Amino acid sequence: MNESSVKGNAAQAIAQDYESQVLPKDEELCEKEVRDYILNNSDFFVKHPDLAELITIPHQQKGSVSLVELQSDQLRKKLKQLNAKLSQLVAVAKQNEEIYRIYADLNLKLLRCKEFAEMQFTIEETLQDKLDMSSACIKPFKGSFALPEIQERLFMEKRFKDSDFFFGRLSQHEKQLLFGEGIAESVALVLIGEDKNLGILAIGSADPLHFTPDMDTLLIRQLQQFLNVAMPELLHY
Repeated sequence: MNESSVKGNAAQAIAQDYESQVLPKDEELCEKEVRDYILNNSDFFVKHPDLAELITIPHQQKGSVSLVELQSDQLRKKLKQLNAKLSQLVAVAKQNEEIYRIYADLNLKLLRCKEFAEMQFTIEETLQDKLDMSSACIKPFKGSFALPEIQERLFMEKRFKDSDFFFGRLSQHEKQLLFGEGIAESVALVLIGEDKNLGILAIGSADPLHFTPDMDTLLIRQLQQFLNVAMPELLHY
């Protein structure tokens, strides 16, 4: 007789003994009653540890395993999943911290700019080199670098009708107006100016899904506020 048979016979004997003590002879247990009893008495297997060891459960990969083995295996799988999620959260947190530092450094550099061309270069260099954006530019509404009025009206009516921010995709014509030959499969557009009168910050990504309408605006809003302060003097407003 093998070990599984011994365990099975022992478990059956214990169950019969338990039934003879608790239930009338003419009453039969059904699966639902057993299930309900165990669920309502969560310490049942604590009080009867011998049962936990003797009960065997069919397992597709391992044949028959004990209840304790099955529980241990399930706990190991849950722990592995939790560790994977934790590692993912830590990685995202580190990435977010790095992005925050880049934006903070960029904001300080913008306040030190003496010319608009210097500001334009600083934004392009930071966003393209450190944040892997494919293109970036500022299109002011006035001055020698100004966006033509008809184009300004186009973006104001189409992209900034309800918000100072636009995240998503542009038409080919709009991409050409802002980025020229630069790649911009998805974009972030930011309206600059306390009175919405300074210009547009345009950031393009080669990834069509990088900028989406549900994006958080915390960091880019801070950048907008710094540009609101720094740009008027450089554009001689």
